[in-house]
Amino acid sequence: MKLTTKTLVVMFAICLCSIQYIIAQRNIKTRPINKTAAVSWVKLGTTHAKHTGDHDKINIPGPFDSYRKIKFKVKDAPVNMHRLVVNYETGTAQKVETRFTIPKNGESRIIDLIGGKRKLRSIEFWYDTKGILNGTADVTLYGLK
Repeated sequence: MKLTTKTLVVMFAICLCSIQYIIAQRNIKTRPINKTAAVSWVKLGTTHAKHTGDHDKINIPGPFDSYRKIKFKVKDAPVNMHRLVVNYETGTAQKVETRFTIPKNGESRIIDLIGGKRKLRSIEFWYDTKGILNGTADVTLYGLK
């Protein structure tokens, strides 16, 4: 069986490509996935929920960044959230019926904003604090970009 020069060149090229592929696979460095680095909640504002009040508003200072999700953290006293109104930079509003309790020093569930990333102007919420003896609760709003 006679091997021509053309056949030898093709076989040599195939071997060379195979060797380069193997070397390239060895040099791939894998990075560990750090899920906490990808998720970063941004503090948008804080208000003091008093046991005598039932409605508060947190204004988000400009420039208005885009957020996909929001959540609340509460300190010093538990809070019953009844409903939310999310006001966007465009002037539209999203009404959210919540009806959940945030325990003392706890946080709310994550609330998805309709339409994906949206620029927030303010969040209004209706609430009551549990019991007169608990005093005021610090309610802090966080957003996820």
